[in-house]
Amino acid sequence: MKKSLLALAVLGAFAGAAQAQSSVTIYGIVDTGIAYSSKVGYTDANGNAATGSKFGINSGVIQGSRIGFKGVEDLGGGLSAVFNLETGFTSDDGGLQGSDAVTSSNLFRRKSVVGLSGGFGTVLLGRQTDFADTISAYTAVADFGGVVANSGSSLNRLQGTRTNNSVSYTTANLSGFTGNLIYGFGEQAGKTSAGQAYGIGGKYDNGPLGLGINYYQSKAGSTPSDTSLIPAAGATNANTALGVAGNTALKSLNVVASYQFGPARVYANYSRVKQDLKGTPTVATATLANAQKADTYEIGTAYSLSPSLKLLAAVDHSRATFNGVNTKGKLTQISLGADYFLSKRTDLYAFVSNMRASDIQNPGVTGGATGSDASQTAIITGIRHKF
Repeated sequence: MKKSLLALAVLGAFAGAAQAQSSVTIYGIVDTGIAYSSKVGYTDANGNAATGSKFGINSGVIQGSRIGFKGVEDLGGGLSAVFNLETGFTSDDGGLQGSDAVTSSNLFRRKSVVGLSGGFGTVLLGRQTDFADTISAYTAVADFGGVVANSGSSLNRLQGTRTNNSVSYTTANLSGFTGNLIYGFGEQAGKTSAGQAYGIGGKYDNGPLGLGINYYQSKAGSTPSDTSLIPAAGATNANTALGVAGNTALKSLNVVASYQFGPARVYANYSRVKQDLKGTPTVATATLANAQKADTYEIGTAYSLSPSLKLLAAVDHSRATFNGVNTKGKLTQISLGADYFLSKRTDLYAFVSNMRASDIQNPGVTGGATGSDASQTAIITGIRHKF
């Protein structure tokens, strides 16, 4: 009897040690807001183009609503196995979040990676974002999220565009510096360059100072790893339709900086995106997404009025050049906001944002697009909970 009890105790100790060396975390975000948008385009009962006000409930105002699973297993010698599976959903209607014909039905559309981590850094394989998503913490994306997406940060990847079939390497923190490399496989037989993507980035944190840079390039192919080249359901993507497999489709460069002056964080960034295979748009399709070249400039601040309340402001300005079009379109977005934290996990927010367009289609702030040379104002208030 004593031997049996001793054996059970030993087995229990080993089981406890094994459990302590491995952990899985379930986490998520539910972000939902009420939005008003002026001058949203629609077709009236007579079939004519018109604009009008729009009210609605929006999911993922600051951060996309999501649920995820992440885990780590200690393999010994400072080496760990890691994984992260994350799916997005629309909290306003309970649907599965999806932005293109492929990912709209994917379970883990936000992230699906597995890899190894240690003193050398971290290697991950699967579906993931490039380093532009990491350095977006120094930009307006950190405070306004999707509110500022349509003025440039969605095109320049700061909103977190995914790369399928990819492998990435991120260094350990080296006296404040962290570097990253990513490569996406196009998986097309007979032409390695078709659909491939690659990027290099880095950031530097030193007290109040934060600096970041990232370059990303992708190529046309039948199965592009860069998800920005995958057309929406029922649509034709110019990069795929016009491009020769293996030809460069997109180049994106981001340079960001942030500094904390006491209670105020001030930041600025610049990006240039070139889409070499874009065709000649019509007036109706002269959008930022269809620009052959787009330069985006941003300045902003986040002021902590108290430990619980932040006041926010940002200005985003994009200039677009189109193939075969002499005019250069301009988009300017001015955003103001407040974010009040009820706890570490729950906050209330309110934003007002105006977007003006010149010689380009106005994509709208959040409620939908309006016409060329137009102005739209959006007012959004909501709640975000993290678990």
